Amino acid sequence: MRIWIDASSGASGDMLLGALVGADVPLSLIASAVDAVTPEPVGLASEQVMRGALAATRCHVEIADSAHHRTWTDVRALLTDAALDDAVRDLALRVFERLAVAEGAVHGIPPEDVHFHEVGALDAIADVVGVCAGFAHLGATEVVVSPIAVGSGSIRTAHGTLPVPPPAVARLLTGVPSFAGPLGHPEMEMCTPTGAALLTTLATSWGDQPPLTTRAVGVGAGGRNPEGWSNTLRLLIGDAAVRPGAESRHGGEMRAGRAAGDDIFPPWRENAPTELVIEANIDDLDPRLIPGALDALLAAGAHDAWVTPILMKKGRPAYTLHALTRPDAAEAVRRVLFRETSTIGVREHEVVKHALPREMLTVSVGGQPIAVKAARLDGEIVNLQPEWDDVARAAAALDRPPIDVLAEAKAAALARPLVEPDS
Repeated sequence: MRIWIDASSGASGDMLLGALVGADVPLSLIASAVDAVTPEPVGLASEQVMRGALAATRCHVEIADSAHHRTWTDVRALLTDAALDDAVRDLALRVFERLAVAEGAVHGIPPEDVHFHEVGALDAIADVVGVCAGFAHLGATEVVVSPIAVGSGSIRTAHGTLPVPPPAVARLLTGVPSFAGPLGHPEMEMCTPTGAALLTTLATSWGDQPPLTTRAVGVGAGGRNPEGWSNTLRLLIGDAAVRPGAESRHGGEMRAGRAAGDDIFPPWRENAPTELVIEANIDDLDPRLIPGALDALLAAGAHDAWVTPILMKKGRPAYTLHALTRPDAAEAVRRVLFRETSTIGVREHEVVKHALPREMLTVSVGGQPIAVKAARLDGEIVNLQPEWDDVARAAAALDRPPIDVLAEAKAAALARPLVEPDS
């Protein structure tokens, strides 16, 4: 199953909840997961509303007034102890850890000491757990997210008046495509920290709607209804469709959505996207600037960036900087090469990217959560890789060598029952 999330008008936890309910994910299923986690009563209700010219589903989280501010440690304990499916628990832990790391970086404190304030309230816990339960129920193996509208202006928070996007949102969206909003957007916050953390955790890739045979559409409403603006988020849920032109690339006749000669072109290759490699040869740049240029390329939307040592004319040692990117991020990538390096010319060519379906799971080493990326070939796990940033953080917290933590995390992942998700 493939899902496209249209966040071109913003994103929040309640907008995602509304879109899931609008796409016929049972509200009772979402409520059951929320009830398993929250220590105080939380009610969920939905209604049909209008946002601009669009009908949408508004999901309400009903809680009693509470000034309780929970830390990441508190939230992790709630999730760990809750009677949740492992897939829901793992996803929710990753979302809240992402929030804690971002908030900690913004305020200069360790993630474990972060008091979540707005995002630690019961309604936000309900948003995160409910959205994670909905996506686990759908069992999508691919989630593509559009560039995210973040809004403009300023907002008042528990930390005072902040610019839009707020610092935590800006940090959460580092390395992924975002923009203020389409022409004529109202001056308001369009993407909340919870929305940013959910989207960056759920996404397997970024961009416009991929080839998709749509089976269900959900439109989730935000709380505000500004004049002349549709404050909504859309979900398109369906099956991967063969992109036009696939016949010529694969060769042979297409039948029932598959190419003739399936043994040569297995299903994970049928819809491989066309991307661009943009590169430049450089022989007059201080090499100390290259790591920063690679980071800037990734932040501009490149999927990968790397350097190759070469020998240029007159025997001069040099480098080729390469960036792999979707076409919609190509202009931003070119600008980085021109601004961050000494090149005055770049070249580019199309490539076809073949990527295995992957999913994320969370294991624990010494009480420290570590995300592990699992890749499948024909439904079989063929690669398990713990996320290095999580390994390094856990090693520092446990005062253990990273190589030991890495080995233990991989062993813990291998020991888990790795059942192929429903498609």
